[in-house]
Amino acid sequence: MSAFPPPFTEPEQQLLAPPELLQLGNAEHEPCLRADAARNRARLLEAAARLVAEHGAAGVTMEAVAAAAKVGKGTVFRRFGDRTGLLTALLDHSEKKFQAAFLSGPPPLGPGAPPVERLRAFGRAMLRRSVDELDLQLAAEPSADRRFSVPARRVQLSHVALLLRQAAPDGDGELLSQTLMGYLNPVLIHHLTRQCGMPLERLEAGWDDLVDRVAGVQPSR
Repeated sequence: MSAFPPPFTEPEQQLLAPPELLQLGNAEHEPCLRADAARNRARLLEAAARLVAEHGAAGVTMEAVAAAAKVGKGTVFRRFGDRTGLLTALLDHSEKKFQAAFLSGPPPLGPGAPPVERLRAFGRAMLRRSVDELDLQLAAEPSADRRFSVPARRVQLSHVALLLRQAAPDGDGELLSQTLMGYLNPVLIHHLTRQCGMPLERLEAGWDDLVDRVAGVQPSR
């Protein structure tokens, strides 16, 4: 096979460094919240979580959260920027748990298993998580100009690219990792599960097949 030039060195360097859990939202702009600000943020998120539980993600607006938390609407905008920022903050906890699992948890999702097995486990975990949180993930889906720059997605993509480089070093890991991540997009999962009626098990089997084909794994006879 012909060798591709080695892009993607920066993400690899990030992943070879000690694992660092990245937040979904805007926490990097406010690393040290005052105690009262942290309480207010937690209060707003609790109000938003109640609205999701009662009305679904569609019922979460900046106005509704302000009313539920008994604060002015401007307070919600100052804390989260916009509705997408608010919804991504709600997803932050599960994202931290997921990152901890694939960066430092037990194999096969975490280190210690062969790269192809880790890729299979990563996709299956992403699929299960997306199905469980689908309405919230869809509502928090960033606009096209931000979709690929969200910190959580960057670290997920870097992780997949690193495993692909180990499993298929002759391939273009940068482009192939984008292809794999496209399979795990919440919009596609919504279409396949809710509009096409596909069971999660079929999506998981399809992911395993895609990983094996991209990594050049020969099917067992």
